[in-house]
Amino acid sequence: MKKILSDKEKTEKIKKYMVKTPEDYNFFRQVWQAIVVKFWYGMSFRFIYRIEIQGKENLPKNNDYIPVANHLSTLDPLVVTFVVKHPVAYMAKKELFYHPLLKIMLDWLGAFAVDRDNVGSSTIRTAKSIRNSKKWVLGLFPQGTREKSGTITKITKGFTGFAKSTKSNLLPIGIIGTDKPKFFPFTGGKIIVKVGKVIPYCNDTEKMYNEWVEAIQKLTGFKYVPQEA
Repeated sequence: MKKILSDKEKTEKIKKYMVKTPEDYNFFRQVWQAIVVKFWYGMSFRFIYRIEIQGKENLPKNNDYIPVANHLSTLDPLVVTFVVKHPVAYMAKKELFYHPLLKIMLDWLGAFAVDRDNVGSSTIRTAKSIRNSKKWVLGLFPQGTREKSGTITKITKGFTGFAKSTKSNLLPIGIIGTDKPKFFPFTGGKIIVKVGKVIPYCNDTEKMYNEWVEAIQKLTGFKYVPQEA
């Protein structure tokens, strides 16, 4: 009979996917992500979803920023990666890495495993590794979970902590339409992505947070509704 592992044992088995070094973000992963996202999904975005990108002039040339977007659907990480100029590494909940094939795919695409209930120093180290790679950027969705368009809630402030610890600017990106997928052209739906102006890094994380919330409301037209305590 196959042994059923505890959550602790499963986490131990995927530890190498939770801590990354700058060397892990190498040319192989960069090329693989470009093939999958820029080329393969890129064709879908261009010809099926008819993606419209506004604010391209705001895209930074260096990797001294963190793209921070609102979250509507599972397409969002692919959309952000397609839009920005650098390969993007995302956090993924550790449970996804329990699957033997999925963990390989996620790893090849540059994702790393995170324990959402216990975000520790290993996550910060990996974020710094991404910054120090000189090529990649860390992508974040402060809402954590997907929400329907129209409002923005459930925002966690942790993204400003990553900006502070890695001395990175914030790049607000507004996404509209990914929650209404269209599988064939000319069906009336499209994806609109609006890239805002960079929010400079500073030690005042509350200031960065407020500036991002204000920017994302303007970019999307969605209203921020704070959660009740």
